[in-house]
Amino acid sequence: MEIKQLGANTFYVPGPTNIGLWRQNETDVYLIDAGNDKDAGRKLKKLLDAHGWTLKGILCTHSNADHIGGNAYLQRQYGCPVFSAGMEKAFISHPVLEPSLLYGGFPCKALRHKFLMAKPSDVVDVSNPGFPKEIEIIALPGHFLDMIGFRTPDDVLFVADCLSSEETLSKYKVGFIYDVKAYKETLEQLKTVKAKWFVPSHAAPAADLRSLIQCNLDVVQEIETTLLDILSDWTDFDEALRCLFDTFGLVMSIEQYALVGSTIRSYLAYFADEGKAVYRFSKNRMEWKRHEGAR
Repeated sequence: MEIKQLGANTFYVPGPTNIGLWRQNETDVYLIDAGNDKDAGRKLKKLLDAHGWTLKGILCTHSNADHIGGNAYLQRQYGCPVFSAGMEKAFISHPVLEPSLLYGGFPCKALRHKFLMAKPSDVVDVSNPGFPKEIEIIALPGHFLDMIGFRTPDDVLFVADCLSSEETLSKYKVGFIYDVKAYKETLEQLKTVKAKWFVPSHAAPAADLRSLIQCNLDVVQEIETTLLDILSDWTDFDEALRCLFDTFGLVMSIEQYALVGSTIRSYLAYFADEGKAVYRFSKNRMEWKRHEGAR
């Protein structure tokens, strides 16, 4: 692990999930997310020790396992609080909820692993008096339940999983989205936000995110159009999912079935709410069909 500086007291640790660090004073620091597992926690502790810093708290953008996997280890080492918001707190305290939500029922062992289910940690709300008052909280709904971002006094804004890199979008195409409408609204709103630096969790920091935001919105629109085309006639969920995988050249696995499948259900719910598609029950199957003219 290496640490890179973005402001007088704001840093980030590059990785599969970028980790933020804000230095409150010469010795006390806060992390923004904590990596994907115990090993990430150990490496972060080694990094903090090398700089003579003490971890005073972990600020969680949301409860996905790749963001909270280091929480439990670091909390044991430092006795520090973990801060989060809304429904994310329940998922941090009871991480089995993540694969349960993705799968839509109790997850089998193949889904109960560190990439989808972190170790539990004790969590308090960001409204707690112990939360550093210097940090601004930004609501970023859509990707997950109650995701938030954090702006440091150096005007560095950590925007969590709002955005994927162009490389990731090209390779995987369908990123996880819990609430499609809220996600699109968040990205449109983010276009108007100013900061010296933006730090997405899965893309390089940038002073201007507008082109990457539009790239992500374009992919969402491509998925919408593709899925609505698949629903040109009555189609059940599994057939729609198979067609989408075939169209984008994706390979099915149980993890992909859970992650992409959950996302496609969110698209279908969005279509129903927006009047873009309707559903029916035929021979005990739920089937979907787009409204004519919907795109």
